[in-house]
Amino acid sequence: MTILLLAGSPAAPSRSTRLLHYTGEKLALLGHRYSKLEVRDLPGDALLRADFAHPAIQAALAQVAQASAVVVATPVYKAAYSGALKAFLDLLPQFGLTGKLVLPLATGGSQSHMLALDYALRPVLSSLAARHVLPSIYATEAQVQWSEQEGLSLDQNVFQRIGEGVQQLSDSLLALQKVGSHDFSPIPFSQVRCSV
Repeated sequence: MTILLLAGSPAAPSRSTRLLHYTGEKLALLGHRYSKLEVRDLPGDALLRADFAHPAIQAALAQVAQASAVVVATPVYKAAYSGALKAFLDLLPQFGLTGKLVLPLATGGSQSHMLALDYALRPVLSSLAARHVLPSIYATEAQVQWSEQEGLSLDQNVFQRIGEGVQQLSDSLLALQKVGSHDFSPIPFSQVRCSV
């Protein structure tokens, strides 16, 4: 089972992408494999024109299709997730997240943008038929700091929420793997009996 780290920030470097990579490292410590996809690296013209024939778009869509889980990170601009991420999510098929677990992450200027995850991003992820959208993790710019000397520094609250989110995603993936390892034979509807 693989996890896709989907970075929706149009900027590099960005706090949301650093938080995403940190989350990926924590998942790797628990034995999970992951791949990365940065929407900003896709050809802008192909992305905006929904050019499904473009090899880079096909490869990106294949990465989503092959993943068992997606950790999606975005900055919050004007009370919504990034337009770059929206353009990419619009390219996914109607049920493009079917059967997948999704962990949303976001960063923003203040706590007042926290609800953008639940009111803007979560409904889109749900409409793409994600199996389960885990509780969102939001951090302000002050809670995610970077320096060349010390690297990434997280506020204790964000550090704890990332740890909980990573553990929940890991546990859910392992539970799905156990269920998937059993061979179940479908029962014809004609054999189903109901007692009233």
